[in-house]
Amino acid sequence: MTRIDFHTNVPDKIAYACRLVRKARSARHKVVLMTDDASQLAELDAAMWTFSATDFLPHVAASDVLATQTPVLLTDNDAADLPHRELLINLSRRTPATLDQFARVIEIISSDEDDAAAGRKRYSAYKQQAYPLTHFVTGKS
Repeated sequence: MTRIDFHTNVPDKIAYACRLVRKARSARHKVVLMTDDASQLAELDAAMWTFSATDFLPHVAASDVLATQTPVLLTDNDAADLPHRELLINLSRRTPATLDQFARVIEIISSDEDDAAAGRKRYSAYKQQAYPLTHFVTGKS
């Protein structure tokens, strides 16, 4: 069953996602990042090129012809054909349609009240479906 981790109270979801991807890639994991829309996807794409002067995070859009050969995929489309099934990082406010196809999902929830409310709804829904859940509050040890 898919393991789901909630990371809440995140001040900057894009920067946080970049750090998670760097950590996942250092462990050689393949990663899919789900965004709300094309605008957030473009912001994430730009940030992944510029967040660190010393780290390279090879990534493409899930629809790119190189998607099967690239370890990090970006998408805003729940119906996208995704070749990677290891780790999904969800920056969107919706439940990913392909949730059950991944070994692990990380839900990034900001401190914004609307985002937090959507995250609480997903947490409750996942809990009712008996997914194994963990919760990390950013800024607390």
